[in-house]
Amino acid sequence: MGIRTWTYDNRHMGFPEREKEMQYLSILQKYWGYNDFRGIQRQVIESIGSGRDTLCLMPTGGGKSITFQVPALAMKGVCIVFTPLISLMKDQVEALRKRGIKAAYINSHMSHEEVLTVLDNSIFGAYKFLYISPERLSSELFVNKLRRMKVCFITVDEAHCICQWGYDFRPSYLHVADIRDHFPKCPVLALTATATPEVVHDIQQKLRFREENVLRMSFERKNLAYIVRREDSIRDGILHALEAIQGSCIIYTRSRRNCRELAENLNALGYSATFYHAGLAGVQKSERQERWRRGEVRIMVATNAFGMGIDKPDVRLVLHADIPDSIEAYFQEAGRAGRDGEKAYAILLTDGSERRRAASRLSQQFPELDYVRDVYELLGCFFGIAVGDGMLVTREFSIEQFCRTYSHFPTTLLGALDLLDKAGYIEYQDEDDARSRLRINVTRTELFRALDVDGERLMLSVLRHYGGIFVDHVFIDEDLLSHDTGLSADDIYQILLRLSQLHLISFIPRKHLPRITFLRRRIDKEELSLPPQVYEERRKCYEQRIEAMLQYASADAECCRSRMLLRYFGEEAEADCGICDVCSGRESQRPSEDECAALRSHILAQLQQGPLNSYNLDLGGFNPACLETVIDRMRANGEIVFDGSLLRAAQP
Repeated sequence: MGIRTWTYDNRHMGFPEREKEMQYLSILQKYWGYNDFRGIQRQVIESIGSGRDTLCLMPTGGGKSITFQVPALAMKGVCIVFTPLISLMKDQVEALRKRGIKAAYINSHMSHEEVLTVLDNSIFGAYKFLYISPERLSSELFVNKLRRMKVCFITVDEAHCICQWGYDFRPSYLHVADIRDHFPKCPVLALTATATPEVVHDIQQKLRFREENVLRMSFERKNLAYIVRREDSIRDGILHALEAIQGSCIIYTRSRRNCRELAENLNALGYSATFYHAGLAGVQKSERQERWRRGEVRIMVATNAFGMGIDKPDVRLVLHADIPDSIEAYFQEAGRAGRDGEKAYAILLTDGSERRRAASRLSQQFPELDYVRDVYELLGCFFGIAVGDGMLVTREFSIEQFCRTYSHFPTTLLGALDLLDKAGYIEYQDEDDARSRLRINVTRTELFRALDVDGERLMLSVLRHYGGIFVDHVFIDEDLLSHDTGLSADDIYQILLRLSQLHLISFIPRKHLPRITFLRRRIDKEELSLPPQVYEERRKCYEQRIEAMLQYASADAECCRSRMLLRYFGEEAEADCGICDVCSGRESQRPSEDECAALRSHILAQLQQGPLNSYNLDLGGFNPACLETVIDRMRANGEIVFDGSLLRAAQP
């Protein structure tokens, strides 16, 4: 598809356009304190503000949220924002509320009553932004409520998730375009930080764009040095990088166990490190991310669960101890370094065994169909669901218990669950945890007699936010209470645990357990099939992506790393970056001016004896890397000429 771009000149604008532009700037200054837009923000805002479907390609840290939040504030109605990550929608809603902007979200952990309250308030115009996960579109109640809202436009974040053969496909995204039937005049703004030309085309088709309209910001990061380093020991490579490059750091590794062990090893060596992965409780995630963001901890060791929506511009180093599955994933993760525009490094460490491990990951992510069928059957046995039953039944799912019971390996099991999810048999949720529950067992007077200052501050906040807590258990949000009281999430946990031990309250801490929902009645395993777009096509695309990643990670690459990344996304760089390991290696091999001058004299002395084939020149111990440079200069200066295949001194 073609890419539409515009240039803007106020002198040629009509009065309404200039007025609208001033309104956008006024909103930006009022709520964000910036004097002007950056990059392509203005173009995207004006495009969606004029009612045009728009696809915005903006790299990590480019300021995508501004592109929909500013125009929505200038329009009437609520902006519906689809995003796949519960943690990200919570962070953005909290950030908007701090700026005095009314926003809400709906996720799978809210009660039915809470969801209805948010939806009804949205119908009556209480919110400017409503963040929802695309899975909500499967609810008839939700869609009926949505149809009654006054919607200004629809934003689809992480829009590459709609591409079925993309690197992060989410089946629920395929239903996003259906709401266009209810709001035919509302434009759609699709946002992504990583998309190949094929994915760009597919996003616009899947979202039913009325015209092709892509605004693209260059993916080039001139301050970010991409480096691939071959090391016999990955741990030694990490230590070398940490010593050489000071400042805040993220280290990405694939497994949760490696994540924890590496953080513990670094702390034992005197580094300040913590770790983050999807298996941690929400309180722990928030606490660790905040400590790292504030600079109390230098190093965050993490799986790919970490990074979306983080607001830390001064990360100086992103290290990959394992090769990601795709260049898209690597580019996003590496791009979290140097968002402040200062020099930063993205270092990928290899030990020569990447191709073998990649082949192993392929078999784990795409296990044989018979294995997938066996997992499906065992899920029914595990949950006690008979053939013909189970439609829309949701159960908590302990991977460890399942693997112990049926002797399965977790990584291959997760591959099978992902395929069953993509094929529409189940919905597997493993992003966030269930919320804590709390009930007060004594009278208010008895409770407050036992409280210290922090405990009193916490319980006053609890009573302000939650009703009916003396009668029954209610769900609480530790993040909300932490923000309200200034207490850390761990402080809140310890206070509630102490009060529970005194039997003054009943406290059920939140726990992290994935959930599985059967989306259709259970069938016999022999009837289960995987469509080509779920298995064969996605497997082929995965192989292509991992091969591109392996080629990038080659330690003996001759092409500029930045050029390689940009080319993958359909962009051609004007010049080599000059700072990656490939470019720096060339620079270190560049001959000095003294070497060039000495070799020039040596060549001229030989040619005085007669013409020579350049291959027969006697270099006399000079660096062969100098020869091409010196010959080119001598020809340009008219000192030598080529006569057929022979090189001769020019006539004076």
